[in-house]
Amino acid sequence: MVGPLFPHPNGKTSFWQTAASDLKDFRSTQDLPTESEIVVIGGGYSAAALVTHILNEATPPATIVVLEARQLCSGATGRNGGHIKPDPYWHASQVAAEHGPVAAAELANFELENLKAVKQHIEKEGIDCDFVVTRACDVVFSREQAESARKALRQMQDMGVAASQDAYAVPEQYAETVSSVKGARGCISFTAAHLWPYKLVQHMFRSAVDRGVNLQTNTLVTDLAEVVDGNGSSHWVVTTNRGIIRAPKVVLATNAYTAALLPEYKDKIIPYRGISCKISTRGQAPLLANSYGLRFAPWDFDYLIPRPDGSIIVGGGRSAYFLAKDMWYANTDDSQGVNEVKRYFEQYMQRHFHGWENSGAYVEDIWTGIMGYSSDKLPRLGPVPGKKGLFIMGGWTGHGMPQIFLASKGMAKMVVSGVPYSETGLPRVFEESEERLMSVKNKVLDSWGEAIQSKL
Repeated sequence: MVGPLFPHPNGKTSFWQTAASDLKDFRSTQDLPTESEIVVIGGGYSAAALVTHILNEATPPATIVVLEARQLCSGATGRNGGHIKPDPYWHASQVAAEHGPVAAAELANFELENLKAVKQHIEKEGIDCDFVVTRACDVVFSREQAESARKALRQMQDMGVAASQDAYAVPEQYAETVSSVKGARGCISFTAAHLWPYKLVQHMFRSAVDRGVNLQTNTLVTDLAEVVDGNGSSHWVVTTNRGIIRAPKVVLATNAYTAALLPEYKDKIIPYRGISCKISTRGQAPLLANSYGLRFAPWDFDYLIPRPDGSIIVGGGRSAYFLAKDMWYANTDDSQGVNEVKRYFEQYMQRHFHGWENSGAYVEDIWTGIMGYSSDKLPRLGPVPGKKGLFIMGGWTGHGMPQIFLASKGMAKMVVSGVPYSETGLPRVFEESEERLMSVKNKVLDSWGEAIQSKL
């Protein structure tokens, strides 16, 4: 391990990573190429979707090299909850308050369109990744929370936001029955999906490699340097543990690990250690059709999906570790679990869901993953300010699955064809800027402070 902001060399294997893959340690060529038109750093969903869209550009570049520090898809994508859950009201209402109603509508509609685009891509390519379209239930546990959720949804609907018209606020007296969640006082239902993310990414990279993309796994990038030639043109020198590669264009799809290569992203894209687990039963599992978000407090929420085999993937457990900041903030250690959170997930389905009391549900597997939280809780996309030919796509803040596929399409236009951000169709609040990089706000630490105050 080069330093604390780089990926841990021995990340714990997640359930998702048990899927067979002939690409996990793949190298297209024995030696690292010395140059390429485009270098993409990172081997998760962002990189996979980006190269997919780059190859579909009218005139794709002749050479693309992808550098992954560890095994392919061993970062957050291979460790998340498998949830594609657009948010048609909650975060959008916060964006409306800070950036205005147009920005909120762009965000909410974009996430729903992203879900549709992923569905179309999976169906067109015939990708076997356990993809299921379903309804998500956002559940809250107090009247105050329920009213806030209904108010946020009404606001989006009154603004005419198309994505919010699909959402439905379950009447309070039926919230527990409709959601099957014990003690539910409110429930917002809307379209979502879930899948096996590792399988999706593996398929995307297999297709990319077959079309000439040079994939180099277990290749850690240790340094980036811009070199200006005598004629005024520039290129990037990408130093790795296996040699140097030069490219006029470099895309950082490094998410949580961005600050290891670009110091200006320290406390702008923050490594955030999260926990997920797989819950199974030894017999027939009770039916659970929806996916879920259980919101106990603004800073404390869980998410879960039912898998086609009857098992449940659950992530969150913040109440077990969030107050101890060092356990998660700027923490890149995904090599081991957290005992406090394993205890939290034991008897989870029995505690929270009607019909699961005698299911015998137990934690079969538990793992950690390192998310990249943006300090303003919005993704960062586009050219890195002041660095010609260098692009950023990261800061997904634990919400990348409903955003990355279409975000990558817009990124491909900027990287390949030099299309201005304003013409990509991406939400304006995602655009990276000098102003955002200079801002001292840190909503991630603000949430931690609120959690501390709530326990005093």
